[in-house]
Amino acid sequence: MKQSMDGKVVLVVGGAGSIGALSARKFAELGARIAISHRDVPEEAAAAAKVMQSLPGEGHAALVADVSRTDTLTSLRTEIERRFGRLDVLVNAAGFTKPVPHADLDALDDDLIDRMFAVNWRGQFATIRSFAPLLKASEDGLIVSISSIAGTNGIGSSIAYCAAKAGIDVMTKSLARALAPDVRVLAVAPGVVDTNFVPGRGADFNTRTAATTPLKRIATADDIASAILACATQLGFATGTTFVVDGGRSL
Repeated sequence: MKQSMDGKVVLVVGGAGSIGALSARKFAELGARIAISHRDVPEEAAAAAKVMQSLPGEGHAALVADVSRTDTLTSLRTEIERRFGRLDVLVNAAGFTKPVPHADLDALDDDLIDRMFAVNWRGQFATIRSFAPLLKASEDGLIVSISSIAGTNGIGSSIAYCAAKAGIDVMTKSLARALAPDVRVLAVAPGVVDTNFVPGRGADFNTRTAATTPLKRIATADDIASAILACATQLGFATGTTFVVDGGRSL
């Protein structure tokens, strides 16, 4: 079990979001230097600035990248190399969804499907592809992607979102074989989380979901960030695995 991340560099892609921000803070509290990435939009830049202010320690950076654009990931890698000279942990926390009733096939048009996969699957793979050389050079590299129980139970904000998250689980297994032994590859699969990630879901939805969850509550962002940290600090012999953190929701 690692009690310190001193000397390590952690990149949280999508670090301006609730789970990404808390993950960044937990790694920083153990001494890691943190880079977070966010899209070049005012609200994300403002959120990233708040994350930077909350991090203990020094030498952190907030950088711009869009996971759906590989050219920006290439620029991000160049900047990480310039500023830090290494990368030890990559957290894939960028994501996007839009609720579409599963029975409304026409509402799930080609453009929305393409956008869903560009961010939630292709973007995560492209990020790993960009940073794999740096992670291999670490010789103790770790990738943690955020999946979802929607990828296994087929119940989620849209059919496309479920399919993209199923792809994350399979990608995790494939990359664990491909990048071993220098890089471990894991995923964390939440159920419903108390954030604003899914548009239109409010307190009533959360209350109903909690009532039918074995542990009688929904997850917090801290629950998921703690699981991500555990992948680095407590689960050193795990790779190719998706850890379900859903309070028993998927049972």
